Amino acid sequence: MAQQSLSEILASVSVDLAPYETLYKHFHTHPELSLQEKATSETIASHLSQLGAYEIQTNIGGYGLVGILKNGAGKTILLRADIDALPVKELTGLPYASSVTMSDADGNERPVMHACGHDMHITCLLAAAEVLARIQSAWSGTLIVLFQPNEERGGGAQAMVDDGLYSKIPMPDYIFGQHVMRMRAGSVGSRPGTIMAAADSMKITLFGRGGHGSQPHQTVDPVLLAAHVVVRLQSIVSREVDPTDLAVVTVGSLQAGQTENIIADRAEIGVDFRTVKLETRERIISAIRRIVEAECLASGSPKPPVFTPTRRFPPTDNDKQVASKLAASFRDHFEDFDAETPRTNVSEDFSTLGTSQGLPCSFWFIGGIDPELWDKGQRNEISTDEIPGNHSALFAPVIQPTMRTGVDALCLAALTFLKK
Repeated sequence: MAQQSLSEILASVSVDLAPYETLYKHFHTHPELSLQEKATSETIASHLSQLGAYEIQTNIGGYGLVGILKNGAGKTILLRADIDALPVKELTGLPYASSVTMSDADGNERPVMHACGHDMHITCLLAAAEVLARIQSAWSGTLIVLFQPNEERGGGAQAMVDDGLYSKIPMPDYIFGQHVMRMRAGSVGSRPGTIMAAADSMKITLFGRGGHGSQPHQTVDPVLLAAHVVVRLQSIVSREVDPTDLAVVTVGSLQAGQTENIIADRAEIGVDFRTVKLETRERIISAIRRIVEAECLASGSPKPPVFTPTRRFPPTDNDKQVASKLAASFRDHFEDFDAETPRTNVSEDFSTLGTSQGLPCSFWFIGGIDPELWDKGQRNEISTDEIPGNHSALFAPVIQPTMRTGVDALCLAALTFLKK
């Protein structure tokens, strides 16, 4: 008898995704901010428990949790999904749209939305966990499903590692993850090597000397100082980074003062930068510090600036051999698969799960945009700018075929290395 293909194995099990569509809507309606994912984690644990196949451990690195399914000898595979949402006011108009508000880390009440598709990631992994539990006769080894909190702030993966993740689970041989993106639903994309850039963010506090708006000569104006800094930072990429390299420097926030006739005594700017090469990252950090300190000196700032790192995401690097094996499985199964999808400047902390232990990882993208809408953009019937992307208040993946694609991709990744 001919050996079954991976697609045939998946076709042999009938898992109704309708309940998962309902579960997805629940997660979308009830998002939770980073570090506050308590109810989300409890719902995930409850669903995993109902499957009756997984050993469950909760509260790892905050509200992180894992399910472990041991199924004989073989490799150990870890599949990961992130679970947190964003401080965004949803404008999709969907009947299951979020109206949730929560206090953020600074105590400010903020609207909350799953604007990056983590609700889809959760649901796909839960459905894949059921599929793989029901076809245990087709594979041998150990499956770990991991649900990670606090991806958006960049600390969740490291927190799970620091909380003893790898003393609580079997050591994986391979780690896999996926992300829904602004691509045609039903499509899958990956690439060997770097697929997502590194990201660093920092808050820079600039000090002036406050006073009356009518007497600027008696002050050191931090707003003017900040303006000089912002403009000068834009020269880093154009004048200090090799044009063949990739780098982005963005000043995303500038805050100073409360009243128009009072010169403030300080200003704060928020800076984010993206890189692929470690040496480029170090060059940009050095340039930011040099420019800011020089502008403070030129402005007569009464004390040195303060640099406070706020987030750091490592680059997401796909192991080339593992990515090649996955590409073969994906190519056989999906009609729309790109094995050389363009690298993106979006960042993830997924790879920390692997690099912290020297384990090979691979990551891929699944499309979430309604095919009809996407095709209109491709035909120039609408501007592609009208198609919402991740972190937009209008971003909501079309449920199908996005979910089916994500479930199949996770199952294929596991079966590629666990199939008997």
